[in-house]
Amino acid sequence: MADATALGRDAGKSPRLLERVRDAIRRRHYSLRTEECYVHWIKRFIYFSERRHPRELGAPEVTAFLNHLAGERNVAASTQNQALSALLFLYREVLETPLPWLDGLERAQRPARLPTVLTSNEVHQLLARMRGTKWVMASLLYGAGLRVSECLQLRVKDVDFGYRQLIVRDGKGSKDRITMLPAPLVEPLKRQIAHVREVHERDLAAGHGMVELPDALARKYPRAPYELGWKFVFPSARLSRDPRSGELGRHHLYENYVTRGVKRAAREAGILKPVSCHTLRHSFATHLLESGYDIRTVQELLGHADVSTTMIYTHVLNKGGRGVTSPLEQNP
Repeated sequence: MADATALGRDAGKSPRLLERVRDAIRRRHYSLRTEECYVHWIKRFIYFSERRHPRELGAPEVTAFLNHLAGERNVAASTQNQALSALLFLYREVLETPLPWLDGLERAQRPARLPTVLTSNEVHQLLARMRGTKWVMASLLYGAGLRVSECLQLRVKDVDFGYRQLIVRDGKGSKDRITMLPAPLVEPLKRQIAHVREVHERDLAAGHGMVELPDALARKYPRAPYELGWKFVFPSARLSRDPRSGELGRHHLYENYVTRGVKRAAREAGILKPVSCHTLRHSFATHLLESGYDIRTVQELLGHADVSTTMIYTHVLNKGGRGVTSPLEQNP
């Protein structure tokens, strides 16, 4: 069947299917990462179904696709659920097709896994092998419990030195929250913001200086994209075009800048555990609980909607197997 039936134009002069998907996502103010993810899985589904239009497909094709991911591609349960969410969005919000059978599909259950946590000594060994901006970013992940995306998207106006706090805007679940600004990071962050100011002034002198703003704020406040307060604390070294607006400006650093730095530092420190940027956030929560802080306080600092999510970190406390004396330690 012709490509136009699926990825091409619908009947008449209506927009292409994927353009409609992007428009529907942007109307709902979903993140760029969600947009890229949904478009990716919808493309995969169409190609798997021999490039037929999704309107021609039904329960057997969707089920076959999800089974293919789990059985032949051996993807994780979270990945399979991600693909299902993309297809749910396609049928409900874009095609506006009532599909009761899709609501009845059972989501794959994610296996319960304990997070990898570093000891305090391991964290300090890791950070000791990092320098400059990478050290500041990794220290924020551990010292303030930030997700890597939250660290990258931190803006100058949301660093409050007076109250020693960071305001995390539009975090996971589109929620704002306040977390701590550790004392050892005050001066490094002041130097980083001074660097941002210098870069910003050079960009303005060169006729640039624009930065991406969330939602429609750029239309509401036309000068805001050119103000220092809206600049990213960790700007990219080069200018780039916004993938949605096409305007030339300075975005934040890419995620792999800090992820590679953390992994390299972990190898140099001889840490055998699997370490990622999120490991530092896990360690932040665990070490606070070990220090005796209330779990509700930790929940708020992490931005968890439900305390049950935070409770996974109690596995390090003296409960269960950790609170039992091994018979090997008992005297005969």
